[in-house]
Amino acid sequence: MKEFNWKGIDLNLLVAFQALYRAKSVSLAAEQCYVSQSAMSHTLQRMRTLFDDPLFERVGIKMEPTQRAHEIAPVIDQLLGSIKNDLLSKKHFSPDDYTGVWRIGLTDYAEQLFASHLYDAIKQHSPQSQVSFYNVNRSNYLEIADKEKLDVIIGSIENLNRRFLCEHLYTEQHLCLFDPQSVSLDSPLTLERFVQIEHALVSSDGSLQTQVDKLLAKRGLERRVGVASRHFLTVRRLLIGRELVCIVPKRFAEMEMYNHTLAAVAPPVDVPDFDIRLLFLKANQYEEKNIWIRRLVAQVVK
Repeated sequence: MKEFNWKGIDLNLLVAFQALYRAKSVSLAAEQCYVSQSAMSHTLQRMRTLFDDPLFERVGIKMEPTQRAHEIAPVIDQLLGSIKNDLLSKKHFSPDDYTGVWRIGLTDYAEQLFASHLYDAIKQHSPQSQVSFYNVNRSNYLEIADKEKLDVIIGSIENLNRRFLCEHLYTEQHLCLFDPQSVSLDSPLTLERFVQIEHALVSSDGSLQTQVDKLLAKRGLERRVGVASRHFLTVRRLLIGRELVCIVPKRFAEMEMYNHTLAAVAPPVDVPDFDIRLLFLKANQYEEKNIWIRRLVAQVVK
């Protein structure tokens, strides 16, 4: 099929047609379109060429539409209405009326801390919507964001892809978490005691070494690592009833101390802090729906 030639199509011709059809007068149509009468007459000639029909013929003082004009008038009304309402008019987002799905990516740490609070806040303000949480990490967040059309991502993700923007939520510190019924640790925790006890690790890649081990090695020390897991929930279960200690983010430690009678002390080595960020695609930065969920997430997390 031969490709349609769009070069002769001018949206202004359709606007002028609509004005002429309603006013049945070149001068009145010109006033409505804010052009001169001669310009409207020239536009009418272009319309006649485009549609291969006279379209309007003078009868007395009026420009009466031809049969062809009557046939295309409702189509042109529909097209211009669609352009105005569907294409050019920005629809405002109302969370109370939203019936779609919020798709939120969280690292394992962020999911443990914030998933339930985010759900409650979203359902309070957007009761007809649904919420779907996706587990992401530094290596797969881009793939999952594209595949699942994520609204936002929450977590500690560095070396950000240039398609994303981010908002700093807070900076996280660390504590040593343990079960006081199984382990006796004094505060402040000494370096000697720290390397004596067996450690559990939260390790995103399954590694049994972290920056802490490198810091200890510089002092000629080595700790005993017994187990590593990618998931905070697994590590918490491992700590209960066992002679283990685990360096975890402070907020997670405080939550576990409250919910599961675990205890925490400051580590005797300098563990680097890390930033928790809110990530979103640049393409969505001005979308009202995306702005709304970003503000809500920031309120909940901060």
